Amino acid sequence: MVGLDDGGEYATLGGPSEILVAYAQHMLPKGPVKTERHVRLFRNGRNQAVRIPRDLELPGHAAILRKEGRRLVVEPVAPRSLLAVLATLKPLNEDVPRIERFPAEPVDL
Repeated sequence: MVGLDDGGEYATLGGPSEILVAYAQHMLPKGPVKTERHVRLFRNGRNQAVRIPRDLELPGHAAILRKEGRRLVVEPVAPRSLLAVLATLKPLNEDVPRIERFPAEPVDL
């Protein structure tokens, strides 16, 4: 399994006996973030899964997965705008009671 922790990056190397390698934050390479990474696939129940490294993390809690030929493409789901959410609401079919306005009370500063 390949994963990240707040303390550093963890990677599992495949082979007859798997070796866990840990990198502390100060040991990670400096400079631009790589946009391509070799990762290991693993099983989660009956599903095949891949752990996404922190520097390639997607925003939000949902994504769209699609297949393009032999490639799998993962894209973040765009958040719904407030207007889109409000458009799904049903109109109120009731009378809203009138709110009485009282004069402001004087405040001594």
